[in-house]
Amino acid sequence: MVLASAVTTLGAIPPFLLGAQAVRIREDLGLGLGAFGVGVSVFFATAAVATLSTSGVVDRWGRGRLLLAAGTLVAGGGVAMTVLVSGWWSLLLVMVALGLGNAASQATANLLMARTLPPGRRGLGFGVKQSAVPLAIMLGGLAVPTTGAVWGWRSTFLITAALGLVVVGGALVLLVRERRHRARRGSAGAVSLPELLESPPTLPLVLAALAITFASAAANFVGAFAASWGFEVGLTPSQTGILMALGSGGSIAVRIFSGWRADHRHGANLPVVAAQMGVGALACAGLAMAEPWAVWAFGLLAFSIGWSWPGLLLYAVARLGRDNPAQASGAVQAGAFAGGALGPALLGGLSQAVGFPVTWAVAAACFATAGLLVLLARRRFTADLLTRPPREPFRYARTKVTPPREA
Repeated sequence: MVLASAVTTLGAIPPFLLGAQAVRIREDLGLGLGAFGVGVSVFFATAAVATLSTSGVVDRWGRGRLLLAAGTLVAGGGVAMTVLVSGWWSLLLVMVALGLGNAASQATANLLMARTLPPGRRGLGFGVKQSAVPLAIMLGGLAVPTTGAVWGWRSTFLITAALGLVVVGGALVLLVRERRHRARRGSAGAVSLPELLESPPTLPLVLAALAITFASAAANFVGAFAASWGFEVGLTPSQTGILMALGSGGSIAVRIFSGWRADHRHGANLPVVAAQMGVGALACAGLAMAEPWAVWAFGLLAFSIGWSWPGLLLYAVARLGRDNPAQASGAVQAGAFAGGALGPALLGGLSQAVGFPVTWAVAAACFATAGLLVLLARRRFTADLLTRPPREPFRYARTKVTPPREA
């Protein structure tokens, strides 16, 4: 769980380093809000395309090759951001490379989760893994008054490049071990999959993917532009960085607690997800008030609770995916990347055109729509469980439960 979370954090941190240092980066590169939002969106769009196009070969690559690709792309992108970026086009090209690094990092972490965690700990595992994003935001926020203030914003990406090189070294060691293991195992390790597998139901899966698209669009807009909005209402760049760090710390705690509770609660995870998205809608509506206290209060609420649902949603959908949890979680992950790509670009452009208060209202509507779609998906998942009872009861930390309460 710790390794998966660390790799995911390293892959996910670049757009949040940009968001936390948005004021200084925009001034240095001469970017408007819309152009800056497109730069962030390119990162997620690249990750989405890479994830969908390589989903069929990830298992054959193995952890060593995936880790090597992730470390190389993160290190190369960090170096390029430090020494080469001078305007919008160069920023876009570097964000493409870092988006590929994020896709490789996510694939590595998902492979670790699928092959190592027992069923009774997967809720906690998904909570820990998905805490990587708020951890990335927290580190991005802390970079503003520390490294960024002393050596400039480019130095923060130099640190990620150095960590990427550490990952490359670890990947090379893992590749050597995998080669030795295959040599000892020979052909005896070949595993055949069952011919008949239960596939996840299509309609609720589509509804869940749409839900996370809307929610991720709003949440990633919060992550990318909360610092810019705080600066407009009177907070200093260091204060906005601290705000993002505190909110992200709260999100980490809530995500881990939600995952732990999911392992001990007999289903009914999706209503909790919908409630968390409802809090996100309330927080975004509160952010529309152009007051420093509102940015502090509702910003902390948006980060800590309003963005605490990804791990629990992925866990629930993966379990309800029957014999194809990778297919189910992959569809939801693609929706998350799509929302991450659309949110900063569209909402960032809207904020430049009509201002932040109107855009926060739109973000609140996105969260509310996502919550409703999650509840609709739960109804369809429950109907599918009644129609097609699973062959084996769902396992939890200490017991088993028979559907349909699972959804």
